[in-house]
Amino acid sequence: MGDASSLIRAVTHFSHLAADTIVNGSATAHMAPTDHADRLTETCRGCAAQSLKFLQELKAKATLQQADPSATRITVQQILQLAQELRPKGSDIRQEELGDLVDKEMAATSAAIEEAVRRIDDMMNRARKDTTGVKLEVNERILNCCTDLMKAIHMLVIASTDLQKEIVEGGRGAASVKEFYARNSRWTEGLISASKAVGWGATQLVESADKVVLHTGKYEELIVCSHEIAASTAQLVAASKVKADRSSQKLLALQQASRNVNEMAANVVASTKTGQEQMEEKDTMDFSGLSLIKLKREEMESQVKVLELETQLESERMRLGELRKQHYALAGVPLDQVAAGNGFINTPNTPPPLSPKPAKPAIMKKPALGQKPTVPPKTTFR
Repeated sequence: MGDASSLIRAVTHFSHLAADTIVNGSATAHMAPTDHADRLTETCRGCAAQSLKFLQELKAKATLQQADPSATRITVQQILQLAQELRPKGSDIRQEELGDLVDKEMAATSAAIEEAVRRIDDMMNRARKDTTGVKLEVNERILNCCTDLMKAIHMLVIASTDLQKEIVEGGRGAASVKEFYARNSRWTEGLISASKAVGWGATQLVESADKVVLHTGKYEELIVCSHEIAASTAQLVAASKVKADRSSQKLLALQQASRNVNEMAANVVASTKTGQEQMEEKDTMDFSGLSLIKLKREEMESQVKVLELETQLESERMRLGELRKQHYALAGVPLDQVAAGNGFINTPNTPPPLSPKPAKPAIMKKPALGQKPTVPPKTTFR
């Protein structure tokens, strides 16, 4: 019998690598999304089964000639493909590209804001042409507030860009701008993410405003977009000021621009709510013609509807909380930075929500039914 030491070393190495792949793959499945986790778990099981089958074929002389590791190789390639899908997308960006990407994203954000202003002007002209009266007044007020908000965001982006240039020039030393961005990659990626969020928020605001003017959308969508813009601009300010000097005049200008954005976003919310109240027809509640039985039936139906809406509201709040957790997880925000109970990032300069969650009104207790009056017994006089 020849020297089998090479075979033993190869089999041992194969067993170690296969076990390492299976263990790490199973551990990764615990932190992966449900779909990827199920596929990764099944693929790891398949890899284990194929590896054991291959080793058993090597063990017996009768099956030694037909031992083939190709099935194991296929399952390992499937695990590798799933691992590539689970990699964070930001890691695909090369370090030397970060500097260029920051400038591109800031330029794209400015372009998105300018396009938003142009579209709002077009909507204003169309509204003046197609609508009159109260409807025109509401549309003009909302669109004017949206225009003011876009201008405030544009000034914020300019202030953020100026502050970034000051930070880079003061901290790069002998290094180039690209090298500074690459050396501070986490800060750079935060700027890129915040800039994308601002541009996306501006685009969504215009889309919602267009739908409101055409009466194909909801006023609530415009309010939510205003909240998102306030949050994304706060994210941009927080990302920009991380490395800034506290006494910097450009930092003060950025903070002032942020306050202006919050004020303009609040104006959009206020004008939207006012317009909604003006446009919606309020039905007068006249129950004077109902009998006691019909009133009782209406009361019970109203209570059922209130309970259904409360259940639906609580369910949506839980869903919103889970969505925000996943959002922060994908964005790389630690959960300890999230304010408990509201889902907003807990930073010193993060503005409070523009419309805080109102307390649920207490359900009025149903009135007691009218009692039969007590009539004294009739006294018979003789």
